[in-house]
Amino acid sequence: MSTFDIETPVLIVGGSLVGMSTALLLAHHGVQALMVESHRGTAIHPRAALINQRTMEIFRTVGVEQIVMQKSGEQFDQDGAVMSVETLAGKEIAYFIPNLNEGVRDISPTVRVFITQSLLEPLLKSRAQELGANLRFGTEMISFQQDADGVTAVIRDRDSGKLSTVRARYMVAADGSKSKVREALGIALRGRGVFSNSATIYFRADVTPLLRGRNLSIIMVVNPTLRGFFRIEKPYRSGFLAVNTLGDPERPDTDVTKDLTEERSRELVQAALGTKEVPVKIENVMHWQSTADVADHFQDGRVFLAGDSAHVMPPYGGFGGNTGIADAHNLAWKLALVVQGKAGPELLSSYEAERRPAAAFTVEQAYTRYVLRSAQYLGTSGTQKQESDLNIELGYCYRSEAVISECECPPHENPRDSKGRPGTRAPHLEVEVGGSKISTLDLFGRNFVVLTGDQGQVWRERTESAARELEMQLDFHLIDGDEFPTAYGITSAGAVLVRPDGFVAWRSKSADLSAQNEALSRALRAILKV
Repeated sequence: MSTFDIETPVLIVGGSLVGMSTALLLAHHGVQALMVESHRGTAIHPRAALINQRTMEIFRTVGVEQIVMQKSGEQFDQDGAVMSVETLAGKEIAYFIPNLNEGVRDISPTVRVFITQSLLEPLLKSRAQELGANLRFGTEMISFQQDADGVTAVIRDRDSGKLSTVRARYMVAADGSKSKVREALGIALRGRGVFSNSATIYFRADVTPLLRGRNLSIIMVVNPTLRGFFRIEKPYRSGFLAVNTLGDPERPDTDVTKDLTEERSRELVQAALGTKEVPVKIENVMHWQSTADVADHFQDGRVFLAGDSAHVMPPYGGFGGNTGIADAHNLAWKLALVVQGKAGPELLSSYEAERRPAAAFTVEQAYTRYVLRSAQYLGTSGTQKQESDLNIELGYCYRSEAVISECECPPHENPRDSKGRPGTRAPHLEVEVGGSKISTLDLFGRNFVVLTGDQGQVWRERTESAARELEMQLDFHLIDGDEFPTAYGITSAGAVLVRPDGFVAWRSKSADLSAQNEALSRALRAILKV
């Protein structure tokens, strides 16, 4: 008889955007995890999140892309600009991105959108519960310890005070930038540290006349009073102003939160609007710290860090939540295969090997944008050169034992140049499958997938043989036409093995050599550690 109140394959600590996504993605792979969140519900503050194309591709996989698109359109104008002004009513300084989706629509079947976190999280919650995830709000983890076989945690229901013991094979800590799990494990954060005690001021004001018909997604404000940025919701009568520094731009006051009364908050909003003629009502103020740090490790035994517990960055570029969801996407399929007995536990070591370099790069890119757009007093010495947003969102390359590399790929590049190189995201290409036109990305998401060209019929037998040998589901698709081999860097007789997360794991550029009869099985065994 079990001595534990609850037994679960995976315990997720933290149920905000990343924890919820982890629960959803595990459920998508058939693993019903337990998620505990100390708050009694999903996000209440309407923090506006930029959802990039990679995250929208993930949402597409689990069946929520369309509802996210719909709700985004109800809240915000689409395809707005990212720009800076002295004030909303005054002088324009620069347009960093004239149109949020300009020049990127060819790279993915999805687009970038904005949606508030308070609206997004319930959508993810509903879908996760549909798929069987066990979500417990108003529940906090009191303590945990791990051993060679799993993790034992004590959780407490905040309303009743009831304590329960949970036994899990693995635990994912998605408990934020001040992660108690990370602290308990003794894992340090390293990087730029805290460079501002910032504040987000939620307000109501009719700013329609000040927008002057402009479609603006992110409005950065740089003037002698403050540096920060606006986000305005439809119908342009509410929004927030995030403020990072005050006063002299060369020697700013970086403690925005000190003595931040309601009246002072109103003054800052008016200083950013550029007028006192528009009535402003302050609804709420959130205090937070601007930091740019990465955890030394993303894994300690059977415990994994994801999202802000693993990396924190300033909200310049909108990379934070997307990076956390990418963590969850990378980890979920690996955990699923391990707990289902289809992969060895050594597969899980590829999580840190893959995600930590990608996250560290993204953190530094967010910091570079913060310095260049809002905090030039920090100087650019030691900062990374600013790379294209597209490279950051879709162009990173994984190097680990879960990839059979042909050569050392660059850590990041324009995704149009990856051409199916192992370790990179499989390219989007519109193809015909079963008489319907779909994206190649729609073929991925649950199983390993073998793709071949119209001369690659031999790979069907090899796929079926590998599936029998490894006792696992492998999907196979033969793609007609010349575009597919070119896009994936193979001949029409070659093949590509794509992981459940849509990253290329291995490829054979042709099917000429008899020695390659067992190559697919060997590649899968090497990746899965079986």
